[in-house]
Amino acid sequence: MHLAQYLIGVVAGTLVGFLLGLVGGGGSILAVPLMVYAVGVRDPHLAVGTSALAVAANAALNALHHARSGTVRWRIAAVFATAGIVGAWLASLAGKAIAGDRLLVCFALLMLVVGFLMLRGGAQGAASKRIASEEPHAARLVAVGALTGALSGFFGIGGGFLIVPGLMYAARLPILEAVGSSLVAVTAFSLTTALSYARSGWVEWPLAGVFACGGALGGAAGALLARRLGAHRSALRVLFGVLIFLVAFYMLYRSALAFGLV
Repeated sequence: MHLAQYLIGVVAGTLVGFLLGLVGGGGSILAVPLMVYAVGVRDPHLAVGTSALAVAANAALNALHHARSGTVRWRIAAVFATAGIVGAWLASLAGKAIAGDRLLVCFALLMLVVGFLMLRGGAQGAASKRIASEEPHAARLVAVGALTGALSGFFGIGGGFLIVPGLMYAARLPILEAVGSSLVAVTAFSLTTALSYARSGWVEWPLAGVFACGGALGGAAGALLARRLGAHRSALRVLFGVLIFLVAFYMLYRSALAFGLV
């Protein structure tokens, strides 16, 4: 890769981190399309593996901040993450077996779902009320963990937009503890996916490093702006949902060109 691609990688990582800090779950879903269409990573599998490693690094940093604030339920996060690691590993094998152009089509379709959730207020916003304290349902916790881990592993995404409501449903956690605990799962799922792709030679390590550094800087700026904007965050999530839709349609258009459909 050329120096210019690494510089673009820093900018792309900063943008992803900024959006993640600004709007919360779902921000990292732009990592793969930015890797492919902005940075110029030609192999979609390489983009997935590299972005998964960068997302894992950023999620671990954010998890540390939440742990210091006491908003991580470690026992619940451990059970959820362990189940999800199995799902992420198996799904990553399936993702690697699919041709890269078809994987991008699947990714674009997932982005349409995420965009829809964002336009509805997002999975986190829709379930933001505090849930009464109850004992977590162990079987449900394992099942939801495995499912969200599989989605994360197949697409190489953090999956926080699914993990947060999943933890609130399965473990009956309030929103703040669900967010903190979800970051442990995001770290575990993304790292599992990255290791699976690394075994196949589909991780560009220097690019993942600069992308993660940009993500850390952008995340801090996005979180700071989010605190200042306060009540306007719901409107920002709607705008972000529209952006995700536009990127998804662009990916489908590029895929149609590659398949000779247009």
